[in-house]
Amino acid sequence: MRHSPFNTLSRFSPPGQPEALYYSLPALAAAGLGNVDRLPVSLRIVLEALLRHCDGLRVSEKNIVELAQWQPRGERSEEIPFVVARVVLQDFTGVPLLCDLAAMRHVAAERGLDPRRIEPLVPVDLVVDHSIQVDHYGTPQALQQNMRREFARNGERYQFMKWGMQAFDTFRVVPPGVGIVHQVNLEYLFRGVRQQETVDGRLCFPDTLVGTDSHTTMINAVGVVGWGVGGIEAEAAMLGQPVYFLTPDVVGVELGGRLREGVTATDLVLTVTELLRREKVVGTFVEYFGEGASTLSVTDRATLANMAPEYGATMGFFPVDEKTVGYMRSSGRSDEDCELFEAYFRAQGLFGIPRAGEVDYSRRVYLDLSTIVPSLAGPKRPQDRIALPEMASRFNALLTTAESADGFGRPPASLAQRHPTGLPGVDLGHGDVLIAAITSCTNTSNPAVMIAAGLLARKAVAKGLQVRQHIKTSLAPGSRVVTDYLDRAGLLAPLAELGFALVGYGCTTCIGNAGDLDPAFNRTISEQQLIAAAVLSGNRNFEARIHPGLRANYLASPPLVVAFAIAGRVNIDLEREPLGTGVDGLPVYLRDIWPSSDEIGAVLPLALDPQTFRRRYADVSADQDLWQAIPAPSGEVYDWPPSTYIARPPFFELPPQAAGDIRGARALLLLGDSVTTDHISPAGSFGEATPAGEWLRAQGVERADFNSYGSRRGHHEVMMRGTFANVRIRNLMLPPDADGRRREGGHTLLDGQPTTVFAAATSYLERGIPSIVIAGEEYGTGSSRDWAAKGTRLLGVRAVIARSYERIHRANLVGMGVLPLQFIGDDSAASLGLRGDERFDITGLAGGLSPMQTVALAITRADGERHECRLLCRIDTPIEVSYYRAGGILPFVLEQLLGGR
Repeated sequence: MRHSPFNTLSRFSPPGQPEALYYSLPALAAAGLGNVDRLPVSLRIVLEALLRHCDGLRVSEKNIVELAQWQPRGERSEEIPFVVARVVLQDFTGVPLLCDLAAMRHVAAERGLDPRRIEPLVPVDLVVDHSIQVDHYGTPQALQQNMRREFARNGERYQFMKWGMQAFDTFRVVPPGVGIVHQVNLEYLFRGVRQQETVDGRLCFPDTLVGTDSHTTMINAVGVVGWGVGGIEAEAAMLGQPVYFLTPDVVGVELGGRLREGVTATDLVLTVTELLRREKVVGTFVEYFGEGASTLSVTDRATLANMAPEYGATMGFFPVDEKTVGYMRSSGRSDEDCELFEAYFRAQGLFGIPRAGEVDYSRRVYLDLSTIVPSLAGPKRPQDRIALPEMASRFNALLTTAESADGFGRPPASLAQRHPTGLPGVDLGHGDVLIAAITSCTNTSNPAVMIAAGLLARKAVAKGLQVRQHIKTSLAPGSRVVTDYLDRAGLLAPLAELGFALVGYGCTTCIGNAGDLDPAFNRTISEQQLIAAAVLSGNRNFEARIHPGLRANYLASPPLVVAFAIAGRVNIDLEREPLGTGVDGLPVYLRDIWPSSDEIGAVLPLALDPQTFRRRYADVSADQDLWQAIPAPSGEVYDWPPSTYIARPPFFELPPQAAGDIRGARALLLLGDSVTTDHISPAGSFGEATPAGEWLRAQGVERADFNSYGSRRGHHEVMMRGTFANVRIRNLMLPPDADGRRREGGHTLLDGQPTTVFAAATSYLERGIPSIVIAGEEYGTGSSRDWAAKGTRLLGVRAVIARSYERIHRANLVGMGVLPLQFIGDDSAASLGLRGDERFDITGLAGGLSPMQTVALAITRADGERHECRLLCRIDTPIEVSYYRAGGILPFVLEQLLGGR
């Protein structure tokens, strides 16, 4: 008989199906453990997982009681051991995770143990979506051309994935050319309520997960509790370890009213991102409720949930209601699955979006949907929203604002200047659009905005409007379902006529895989210091992410992407200025071609056809000839053939970080605010003069075959050389030039002399000198890049000291045995007058380590002056103490699985 904590194991009867078991939250409430029915819905789903996994070891009855008695404004000191139902991976983060699993099997075999002890204990799905680049565009052949390049570049990685498929029983791969992991998760991998056959009968439970991409939160739109973690944390979850997190605050976001005519879900999410960044929801659960939330379609909810990382929340959660069930039916789930799903959530008392006053939240934020206006966000951060009519004035103002004030520092006279490129009829100026991309799971998962883009394109073509050929235009949907319904609606052709031809199914421009621009453009931009622009329907626009040469990057809805491509520049007021001139010689304004909600609604049924979803997902490998042609290595242990893409990772052979105090440390970097994981982690393309490029050339790899850092995440020699090597990272240790600008890129000072970060780190390691990184607010914001922590560890960094951390990166640092420390009060690098030439002693660790303890930082300046301050140790939970002591989560889990040495 299964364990039944607090007598909660109960039965319910789905319509027309056999009786099923479930762990009943109403039964827990009846046991008098607290106001369970007033808990946020997201917490109740976590509570069910605690009931189901209560074994006295990983999960105890004490954990259940603590969460059942959650107080909205209580002290957050208890950790929750959350055992998830499954794990999802994208290929850039999934490959190094598979490398770690393979290395664990190698260690097991070397110890004479059965390597099959290393096996995922929950289902794992890897979706290949990050590899495709936009090398070809604007032609009907672009899709096949880009895919052939993708397979030529990534064949070694794909062979390794195929080895993983045969080596591990619970590991599946969705091959390239199917879609983006989050959209595929929403449309296909999510099946509703999950089931397990037990000796007592069929046990039903909610779907829960973690994923190795921050936008895993998209699945929150259908009532699934899940979020993005680093690969190292996901690996532990795969191997049966709970995901530990501090009991969270839950911010209730009440949505009222309805979206106005002409306003899109993209406009809504950019407004919410701006609002919730201002409300400081970092590290909280955000749960949407209210009548306005009920009006949103599931795909609109998915847009909001997807961008939870951009507003800083762990999740952006929507409870289950009739629209959730309707989406399941329209996306091809079986009647049996849909009926079981609804019956389960009704039995749990979790069906329906709460109204005001029905649930207790830590705090409440209100947003009237009717106040949303068409918007973009940029030029550097997704929370920097710009109302559409203000685009021209905002860009022009930033152009001449000093770089020290986060502007571009260009002279006012340069605004009107044009510069020849050497290409016939093409000159460039500030604000010119050079990349326009319909891309990203955030928006391509939403049929309303995709249809709007197609309708706008059709009207533009009818008016005779065109996009200039030098603008790199692309259409990269998140699944094949999108092109099916656009084609049936007659909207693919007008998009292609404007240059938005299908280039691939994957993340493309949103993750920096836009491909390069014409060398003439790169040269002109560099020589004339032009602020050229990209406009994309993505979720991230951090510096150098989209293209290293484009300094102004704006997020926008798909129809606005098309509109700005037609306009050809971002410094335009589209409410007052025309997009262009029609074939009749008259000006054409955006309002003339903007589709109405009725026009969109007329096409929308084509996008919600169950048969299309069933056909597309019946066999995801069907018609994937390039994938089928990849040879599949066999065996339980990988033999690590020579490769510059895949190598046995060194994390299980590293000497453990020395326990206790850190003395005589030197600063490797001194960084400012909002340093993202894009700045830290190797991402995007790289050149021959970089440490990674030099290493590859030494291995005989030609420059044309470098590929991207992301594609080489399975090889530590490349990745450690690319850590802190982003072309836009600014190390404040380097002195400014005469114009007040600091050198950008992966540079630092070693003994007072400029060098690369990699060279300095290597020198410190050889001399036995510990190194640290010092940073400002929001350190590690952005994607859940585990290499931002892995690379930091391999460079020998012992500790990071920052004003504040983004959630995932802080956890990843601990998971790699790097100590995250936080300035207290008003202390900062600036207030302490740090220059980077000091020596640092971190003390208070020798007597043991406890969560959230304070430690001492002693600063010895170059002139011998000494200063001391206190730091907060951001090892937040007891399990993180264990991870740190073991040298990281990977050696900790390995020893547990192999039963110690």
